[in-house]
Amino acid sequence: MSALRPTAGPTARLAYDDLATLPEMQDDCRAAGAHLPAAAAGGDLARAARAAVRPAPSILFADYPTDSAKGLEVTEAAQRLANALHLHLD
Repeated sequence: MSALRPTAGPTARLAYDDLATLPEMQDDCRAAGAHLPAAAAGGDLARAARAAVRPAPSILFADYPTDSAKGLEVTEAAQRLANALHLHLD
């Protein structure tokens, strides 16, 4: 199938080559980075690199503060509407 073969470029490998070696993938990354705009090569990539090595935020319930009391105020308009629907918010 000709749609799966690269039509132009320095390599004859497919774009999604699962069997590529680590050095081949590193070369691909360097080649892609060389073609990025100058603005992307600055702070955005450095920020992304720092974020990539930071630990992930915790998903444990114990790591977050307990729930605080929440005030609930029923306005006069809401009470009239609830009474009209026979919900009776007292």
